[in-house]
Amino acid sequence: MSKNKLKIAFYWAASCGGCEIAVLDINEKILDVVQIADIVFWPVAIDIKYKDVENMPDKYIDITFFNGSIRNSEQEHMAKLLRQKSKTLVAFGSCAHQGSVPGLANLYNKKEIFEQVYVKDKSNINPQAVTPKTQTQVKEGILKIPEFYDTVKTLDQTVDVDYYLPGCPPPVKLIAGAVDAIASNKLPPKGSVLAPLKAVCDECPRKRENKKIGKIYRVYEKAPEPEKCLLEQGILCLGIATRSGCGAQCLNVDMPCTGCGGPAPNVPEQGAAMISALASILGYDGEPGKTKYTEKEIEEVLSQVQDPVGTFYMYSLPASILKRKVIKK
Repeated sequence: MSKNKLKIAFYWAASCGGCEIAVLDINEKILDVVQIADIVFWPVAIDIKYKDVENMPDKYIDITFFNGSIRNSEQEHMAKLLRQKSKTLVAFGSCAHQGSVPGLANLYNKKEIFEQVYVKDKSNINPQAVTPKTQTQVKEGILKIPEFYDTVKTLDQTVDVDYYLPGCPPPVKLIAGAVDAIASNKLPPKGSVLAPLKAVCDECPRKRENKKIGKIYRVYEKAPEPEKCLLEQGILCLGIATRSGCGAQCLNVDMPCTGCGGPAPNVPEQGAAMISALASILGYDGEPGKTKYTEKEIEEVLSQVQDPVGTFYMYSLPASILKRKVIKK
């Protein structure tokens, strides 16, 4: 291992694994990484144990790319350990950045989740309603597993984070840009999001005409016009409230933005920003010039939004003002 090379680590917490694949998707750019860095910890790719990290001196790792939200005690332990051992910690991907899809579990608590998964699910045969315990006695001794938490948290709700690389997974272009910034020692100020300072709408080639919409469609209910703004066609698209850097790839194949890039710059609350944007264009096409609507009319239009939390907070519930559903004791 060269003393002149950076020491880099990767870790996978509560996420799907797509961020691990995204690292490989940089293709030949990985050769640039090999030139400037040695990978000292990457459990998914190399044989290394937690105790090896524990034995490293503090700040031994130059940069750790941590993907996944914090769902259990093992992930919290590793977040704190890697923070202690790393000079720079990067929240890599939507789950670490905003909580992402695993964070929708915050609509429930541990008891409700365990009952659904291990007891109520029709595929289960569990007459004694057995659910996982942190410690179980087996003939070899006591078997221990991580504690499952009530609340999913983002990485920066657990430890101090230096940089954020958004996306589900982060786009190759952003990963490559981060590698170049590391290689040239040109990282921006601490706390920066390593993505452009504009919204997805600014990268989208579709034409916007500021038209009102009177009906909301799900993606399978309408074949969109190829050059027209999806939101102005009544298809919910979060591009207006989402940070760019993806090249509007979803929109280029007639799929709306679902918000994986996190909040656009100067947008403190992604879900609320999207709800506000939607409110500004909701109307009734059949009544030109109408500017005021009854409460019943507003409810009728909004009722067309299926699964509001899953739509407006798919990637950001744990990081939002809401954070989670209130737990009733």
